Amino acid sequence: MQLEGGTGSSLRERLNKAALALLLVPAAAAAADLPATQIDTTTLYYGEQDRVQVVEPVVRATRLFGDGQILSVQLAVDLITGASPSGALPTGVPQTITSPSGKVSSTPAGAIPTTKFQDHRGGLDADWQTPIGKYFNSTLGMHASREKDYQSLGVTAKVSAEMFQRSLTVTAGGGYNWDSVFPVGGTPIGLSDGTEVTNGKNSKKVESFLFGVSRVMSRRWLLGLDASRTLERGYLTEPYKVISLVSFRSDSPIGQLTDNRPASRARSSLLASSVYHLDQDILYSSYRYYKDSWGIRSNTVDASYRHDLDDGWYLEPHARYYHQTAADFFTFGIVAGLAPPEYATSDYRLGQLTTMTLGLTFAFHVEDSPALWTVRADYIRQAGSGTAPENLGSASTFDLNPAINTISLVVGYSFNM
Repeated sequence: MQLEGGTGSSLRERLNKAALALLLVPAAAAAADLPATQIDTTTLYYGEQDRVQVVEPVVRATRLFGDGQILSVQLAVDLITGASPSGALPTGVPQTITSPSGKVSSTPAGAIPTTKFQDHRGGLDADWQTPIGKYFNSTLGMHASREKDYQSLGVTAKVSAEMFQRSLTVTAGGGYNWDSVFPVGGTPIGLSDGTEVTNGKNSKKVESFLFGVSRVMSRRWLLGLDASRTLERGYLTEPYKVISLVSFRSDSPIGQLTDNRPASRARSSLLASSVYHLDQDILYSSYRYYKDSWGIRSNTVDASYRHDLDDGWYLEPHARYYHQTAADFFTFGIVAGLAPPEYATSDYRLGQLTTMTLGLTFAFHVEDSPALWTVRADYIRQAGSGTAPENLGSASTFDLNPAINTISLVVGYSFNM
């Protein structure tokens, strides 16, 4: 099952970022000491209240060569279980829903209908960094992942140039992904009752471009500005989501239509970041603006403060605020008898959302061992706009997008060989 959020940052991508946040600090320290090989391991647990549960172990090996070349290889495995909102509206009576794959689920009266699922994923990433002359650096990468109904293959390339006595770094890069979507039970026709499906794989192509500039402002202060552009083409619909069909007379759901989204999506983002080194501690802060061709706009403010303790230990509290608008074709339901729109979805991840995150990272050594342990815990609260149009009748009296509480825990272990 492909887990995707509104801004194009998939759930798995966000989980990988959380795990990699623990890998990057020890890796940077290792680069300074130039050990032969650095091994980083993390295990992540992500749990949404009454919904998705994820366990993800990650192993990353980094080889540092004497001529400045760096080879990194990462293996990740995701084990995902739980339930995800189907997109259907709650009603005052119990509901029985049959998914396109043939699974039958029951929902109590007044509850948000959900679909249970279970999936696993394996992913392999590799990066090769090579210095070119005195001021340039290139990085080539590859990615491959496979799950029950989704496959992704990709390549990336990036070039960085250091100028003005290494006080200014300019980076440009891009990537290309060949993805395939093959839903369990077949691919339903968009905005249909779901009984008619097509078999085989659905193609999805993703092109991404990045341009960034970082500037050393002073001995303590580093500023960065990154712009990215992503173009997606192909099958972008969520095959397991549905939209309630509401009776014009009875004001209650009488059926369901399948999700249907455009076959292209252009995403743009601008990220401004700052790293300021105080006498002992480090302050990280960033702001990200995002927009896409589906009408979603988002703003993200992120800040963390690393407080160094004795013997290489440190504490790092973290806070994040995120808000997004709804997609142009987001709806809570479609009124029967009216001409259906060209595109429509009730997927809450494409609706209006506000997310607050509070977290803390603790890093420490055990006795005299040089290996570094890191533990990161995050509390995430996500809430959406549950207000529905009055023409949905009785369904509009329910909270259609209740707040979700999530706990994320990452344990990391890093050592040199």
